[in-house]
Amino acid sequence: MFCKREIFRIFVRRKKINKRMNQKYPSVLLENAVNELSSLPGVGRKTALRLALYMLRRDVGYTEGFASALLALRRDIKYCKVCHNICDDDMCSICGDRQRDHSMVCVVENVKEVMAIENTGQFRGVYHVLGGIISPMDGIGPGDLQIDSLVQRVAGGEVKEVVLALSTTMEGDTTNFFIYRKLSSYDVKISVIARGVSIGDEIEYADEITLGRSIVNRTSFNDSIKI
Repeated sequence: MFCKREIFRIFVRRKKINKRMNQKYPSVLLENAVNELSSLPGVGRKTALRLALYMLRRDVGYTEGFASALLALRRDIKYCKVCHNICDDDMCSICGDRQRDHSMVCVVENVKEVMAIENTGQFRGVYHVLGGIISPMDGIGPGDLQIDSLVQRVAGGEVKEVVLALSTTMEGDTTNFFIYRKLSSYDVKISVIARGVSIGDEIEYADEITLGRSIVNRTSFNDSIKI
């Protein structure tokens, strides 16, 4: 049960939110810009207004360049035909580097994890970007991820080890186990990053030293599921 003081605080908070939502703008164009900017994750309407006004203070060339960069990102970005990492060509620079160990594939959720692991300098294999993790609550199943293409890579025979580097959450562990079952019939070593990354943590937020050690000290997935 909420006490009267808590109810009053909730009422005041909602009133402030409603006031912000009903804020009057001197221009419809400014309001439209604020609405679009505030739709970005982590950007509230106050921050959106500050960004919009900042754009107005800059010269037209800066704003046009900013808008052009976003449009080019959305229209021209490509996905590697091998690992599904984002790139400018049909194949990313990592998959195209013959000095990397192509027999070792690190499976990650998205591009941010590739960048995080690369920053550690501890991994010289290649990657496979799933594009998410299995999450029934969010309506994401195995068919929505790049799991079949991972199986095809392993079936090709070049891959000798698959390193599962997904977040140590329930969804990440579920995805790990599903991939393990899909690859169990192939002659490939399946390992998982060491639990230097705490249970429940997201890979992208782990510091470089901890993440690097987790990669180096990875363990067999078989050992990780033993009771």
